[in-house]
Amino acid sequence: MRKYHIFSLLACLTTAAATQAAPAPPKLVVQIVVSQMRYDYLQRFGHNFAENGFNAFLRNGVTCTNARYGYMNTTTPAGLATLTTGSDPCSHGILSEHWIDYTTNGDVRLIEDDRYFGVGCVETDGQYSPAKLSVSTLGDELKKNDPRSKVVSLALHPASAIVAGGNLADAAYWFDIHRGNWSTSTYYLQRLPNWVEKYNEQRAVDAYNDRVWNISLPPSSYVCTEHSDIVPDSVRRNGSGFSLSALFRQKPDVDYAKLSVTPVGTDMLTDFAKQTVVYENLGKDEHPDLLLITVDPTRDISESYGTESMENEDAYYRLDRNLADLMEYIGVQVGKENVLFVLTSDHGASDTYREGGKMPGGLFNVMQFKVLINGFLNTQYGTATWVVDYDNRSLYLNRRIVFEKNLSLAEMQTKAAAFALQFRGVSEAVTATALQNSHFSGGALSKIQKGFYPKHSGDIVINLMPGWIEDTGDRVSTSGSLYEYDTHVPLLWYGPGLGKETIHDPVDMTDVAPTLARILGINRPDVATGREIIPLTTKYTD
Repeated sequence: MRKYHIFSLLACLTTAAATQAAPAPPKLVVQIVVSQMRYDYLQRFGHNFAENGFNAFLRNGVTCTNARYGYMNTTTPAGLATLTTGSDPCSHGILSEHWIDYTTNGDVRLIEDDRYFGVGCVETDGQYSPAKLSVSTLGDELKKNDPRSKVVSLALHPASAIVAGGNLADAAYWFDIHRGNWSTSTYYLQRLPNWVEKYNEQRAVDAYNDRVWNISLPPSSYVCTEHSDIVPDSVRRNGSGFSLSALFRQKPDVDYAKLSVTPVGTDMLTDFAKQTVVYENLGKDEHPDLLLITVDPTRDISESYGTESMENEDAYYRLDRNLADLMEYIGVQVGKENVLFVLTSDHGASDTYREGGKMPGGLFNVMQFKVLINGFLNTQYGTATWVVDYDNRSLYLNRRIVFEKNLSLAEMQTKAAAFALQFRGVSEAVTATALQNSHFSGGALSKIQKGFYPKHSGDIVINLMPGWIEDTGDRVSTSGSLYEYDTHVPLLWYGPGLGKETIHDPVDMTDVAPTLARILGINRPDVATGREIIPLTTKYTD
């Protein structure tokens, strides 16, 4: 009996210690989405990372090594919506920045909303809202749980800030490339807060715009040295700098657009995020706040120069320093014990396509695809404009004519899909009818189905072969596929009580929102299908 009491006492002490070790829910969650960041960048570039940027997560936080998106539409809007809703595009409906309305054949823009006007920019340049995001997000649930909590979203591009912020965000700020201002819309605020107006008036952006881009490390330290479209040979040899203004010849009214394709844009975003934490008083009381930061320049740089470019690699070394700076600053302002940082990506990126490369791949000619499909349907059903458009791996048919002529839409879709398979680079072609009426439990078709939303997707959805990208004329790397390079992304956590841990079990990116909801003690978003990441939630709930 005495032995039993000793064991009981030890068990109680162990339980009490575990209870005491569990940190309080964070007063501030900072979710940083590094756009178009592949998981393998942590391995390829990790030897050059400094102490307190990415390595703060990798050495002192929780790393999910097998985090992936489970669908094919790996675009920025889809990824951001998945992270904040905890569901796939088949549920939240956000596939890309635009799609075709079947009833009018018109182009629908994701964030455009003429009921609202821009603030801090030309009024008609900021007529945006999240109205087409028709489900709740993590931020929405936080606001519903406690209206005194704050949700603020930041990004250079308006779509990124708006989708990440959700429907009930207190503010979403984006960068107006015409005036060089941080701006918003009347959906959120009737006028900019005084601190944002003052920030704009100080014209800090002009100093960023004139900044020189030097490579961050000695040239011999870089992994990617073979392909560099902008960095001159002299820079690769001796690290000399070069001026942005000399490299980007643009008209004055769009001159600030250059910032999104250089690491200087990330510097500016970091600076504004620091100001936001201070002047919005984030994490300062018992009502938990959420700050969402989307780093768009990494995507723009990757698309412009490629995943194997020196420019892309250098952007991550600079981002590493930005992270260290931002995390240290927020820790001082809010208290390190009060902040949970989550770092991830909206999607990965294809390898750089280069003519004559040895790896399999190619450029898919979208214009030719549309013309030939339309010509084929002319031979089957008579002359008409059967194809309305192609976007985001989807071909849209002219359903108005199909129904006017009393034709079978399913039959036309099937014939067009069979013809599409004859094109070089096409791996699968699936009809909307099949995706709506069938259930695919695995493989490529399952991922295509998870990225299919009947109201927004096309009549035929195609999957390109590995290494193939759509020929856009100005991008050498893109996303949008269901392959490892597009779906496998970093998922890193850093905060009080977490400690160093590596989770090798598979994690679906729909799991992020439910996990954060549990940590914050709020409801999951209403269509969330993801599961809690138990090793993380138990640290806060044990």
